[in-house]
Amino acid sequence: MSLASSDPSAALAPPVPASRMTDEYLRSLGRVAYLWGWPLVNMHNRLTIMEKVPAPGLLGGVVPAGPPGTVGMLHDYITPDERIVACPNQDVVYGFGILDARRGPAVIQVPDFGDRFWVYQVVDQRTDSFAQLGSPYGTKPGCYLLAPQEWDGDVPQGITDVFRFDTRIAVCIPRVFMNDTDEDRAAVQPLVNQVMAYPMAEYTGQTRTTDWSKAPSFPAGDATGGEQETQWVDPATFFDLLPAILDEVPPRPGEEALFGVFRSLVDEAASTPHSATVLRDTATDANDTLVQELFQFRNIGVPLDHHWSTQRNGAAFGGDYLSRTAMGKANIFVNTPRETAYFYQDCDEAGELLTGEHNYTLTFPAGALPPVKGFWSVTLYNEHHFFHRNELDRYSLGTKNKGLVLGDDGSLTLYAGARPPADEHRANWLPAPAGRFSLYLRAYWPEPAALDGTWRPPAVTRTAG
Repeated sequence: MSLASSDPSAALAPPVPASRMTDEYLRSLGRVAYLWGWPLVNMHNRLTIMEKVPAPGLLGGVVPAGPPGTVGMLHDYITPDERIVACPNQDVVYGFGILDARRGPAVIQVPDFGDRFWVYQVVDQRTDSFAQLGSPYGTKPGCYLLAPQEWDGDVPQGITDVFRFDTRIAVCIPRVFMNDTDEDRAAVQPLVNQVMAYPMAEYTGQTRTTDWSKAPSFPAGDATGGEQETQWVDPATFFDLLPAILDEVPPRPGEEALFGVFRSLVDEAASTPHSATVLRDTATDANDTLVQELFQFRNIGVPLDHHWSTQRNGAAFGGDYLSRTAMGKANIFVNTPRETAYFYQDCDEAGELLTGEHNYTLTFPAGALPPVKGFWSVTLYNEHHFFHRNELDRYSLGTKNKGLVLGDDGSLTLYAGARPPADEHRANWLPAPAGRFSLYLRAYWPEPAALDGTWRPPAVTRTAG
């Protein structure tokens, strides 16, 4: 009889209980646990903030939010003060809401958006999508149920469909496209006023509305201040929270042994103060090195021509823990590829970091704009992945802008830099800070060419002078 185990998960098994764990073992496995668990702790801590919000409204008068089971909506573009989520865009009217499986299902309303692009991003605690709601899916107007996997109650009459999540926490982020015109701002208001979410117990079968332009404002503490994104993961408490995370997020098939290893680490920390100190120090080091490196776009994703990069499994990470944490650190809550293709740029064509000391151009040849069924945009972010406040109040350019100037040959050149270009090019200018910045191209509802590499962004070229 063979002594080899027939269980494939035995290849990664936790130590026998009460086994000694060396410091180096704790450091090695602790770094893996930190990479794996960073997005999950991030989501866990967002829930703790939203639990304090008394009603749907705006945190600090800036960020849409609401108590678990609800959604808050903006009525215009997000402002440069936002710090809850890195890499916001000014192409859509945003909403944000969080779900807690312990509170049961929630209803989300979908108005008739007509030909206007829209998508509700709905992801679980892993930041993986579990619902298909939006223009790319041909979703019909109606009310939809977002329900915990284990919920076995009766679906109310009038609910169009049910989407289920198997983690404790989930997030819903409505995005509704809006042109940058007064006319479209007025036209979108009746639609966003119908975007609401509420606990299933409040469902009556009738469409509810609210005037989001009059949304209440609630104190946000330090959650909307500073220059960087709110720091949702504190390495000093990471391993204290990890036991709760392992309970909130069930293992997917093939992850059972990994969960066993992580539980052995938290058990060791609970029983041995020295081990707890080693793991805490490991988390701090991993946060400052392993995870911090993933903040830079040039360090993540799939490399493309001209120093661009992209990613092809957003919100569908599965066991790709590197991409999941990289996206979570650099720009959490990316959409699925069917909903959005993303392209990231930190460098010019020569590979030098973009900086406001120089001016740059990005030229799309005639007929070679980003191929989309929805919309596209190029956003400029400062070194912290937020908007650089400027006198034009301009942070992105693309489909929403009706005043872009084409070249005589039909090409489109965008300009980026701290110094404005010649007057005839200013409509195409993205003002930059004096220091480092990045460019970020979004293609919503992308054509296949934007996903399979047939179409790629052009080079960012440093100009003379």
